[in-house]
Amino acid sequence: MNGLRPDLALIAEWIAPGAHVPDLGCGDGSLLAHLQAAKRCAGYGVEINDAQVLACVRAGVDVIQQDIETGLGMFHAPSFDVVVLSMAIQMTHRTEHVLREMSEVGREGIVSLPNFGYWKHRQAILNGHMPVSESLPHQWYDTPNVRFFTIADFDDFCAAR
Repeated sequence: MNGLRPDLALIAEWIAPGAHVPDLGCGDGSLLAHLQAAKRCAGYGVEINDAQVLACVRAGVDVIQQDIETGLGMFHAPSFDVVVLSMAIQMTHRTEHVLREMSEVGREGIVSLPNFGYWKHRQAILNGHMPVSESLPHQWYDTPNVRFFTIADFDDFCAAR
């Protein structure tokens, strides 16, 4: 593959060459670095974690250190072709606010999330433990996740809005 996580590789396929893309909760900026190199896309990472911001800078990704829950007011509506929120929605307290702001600054939005309903995760719970996997790498006591939901829950949430 291209060194990207599987969800990021799929997202990269969906984004048109030359698109203007912000990646909210961008982590180390690997998606944007790939989009810049492979598809001549432009955009910004938005990340709160100091070490991840530094990783973005080292990767040549323009990054804004900001908590996405405080808003995306630094961007004008609609400024972007596609707004990405990958593996971060479950860490938000103001989920509806974040999604609404995404829809205001971008023409399209892509959200990826860990599926807490995945059979291996359900099996872990049936065995008496919270799941730990590649997509859920943290123990219950040190997880950044504040929301635990399935893809069906997210679909219902979006349909209701």
